[in-house]
Amino acid sequence: MFGLTQLPKLLGAKLHQRPPFPVPFTVEYLVVAGGGGGGAASQAGGGGAGGFRTASGLSVKYTNTITVGAGGAAAPLVNTHGYDGNNSVFASITSTGGGGGGTQAGVETGNAGGSGGGAASQSGGPYLGGAGNTPATSPSQGTAGGNTVTYSSPFCGGGGGGATSAGTTGGNGSGTGGAGTASSISGSSVTYSGGGGGGAYDGSPTRAAGGAGGGGAGGVGLASAIASVAGSTNTGGGVAVVDKVVQAQTGLRAEAAL
Repeated sequence: MFGLTQLPKLLGAKLHQRPPFPVPFTVEYLVVAGGGGGGAASQAGGGGAGGFRTASGLSVKYTNTITVGAGGAAAPLVNTHGYDGNNSVFASITSTGGGGGGTQAGVETGNAGGSGGGAASQSGGPYLGGAGNTPATSPSQGTAGGNTVTYSSPFCGGGGGGATSAGTTGGNGSGTGGAGTASSISGSSVTYSGGGGGGAYDGSPTRAAGGAGGGGAGGVGLASAIASVAGSTNTGGGVAVVDKVVQAQTGLRAEAAL
């Protein structure tokens, strides 16, 4: 997701002419990367949210290339992580894709990313969620995925990290995704970059919730057979593929590389 504040229409600019503002100039921006995919199997970790970066006063050129990062897919097998989300880039700003969630069979730890993927619940733990804010930015672009500790019912994977808060601990915990961060750059307050909920094996009547800001909810196995929910589009939430949009405002020509 990219947002640029509306630039005022400049007097004297005719159709097809470049507006007569100085180059470079400054803008306010919001850059959100693609969320990570959740792990495979019912007790897998949730995907981490895509990195969230916003600020004002960024000096840019008249023509800028924008790369829109897609979300990562869920793990296809029980011995692979969920796929990491893809980076989003505007000018000199890069937001890192969210880390994929952990799975059973030797890949229980979550991947690092803008926000980290949650760890899987499995014997032999505890296991660690992936680190967030990787690589490091200031302010931080995200948080860590949730760990897993006690290997007992409901055997829930850790939640994916969100822009504001880390994923919660799984194992015998809920494994909910971390909360995202609100931005009003579009003209109204919208929350972005929520982490995905971890999957539960059994014993849980309700799914692990995704974090506010588009994070998808985890599934529940065995008799409950509750399917996981994909992250919301255009927000950078984890768990499933999250497409992005580009908002190129008046006075700035954006060339999108999808």
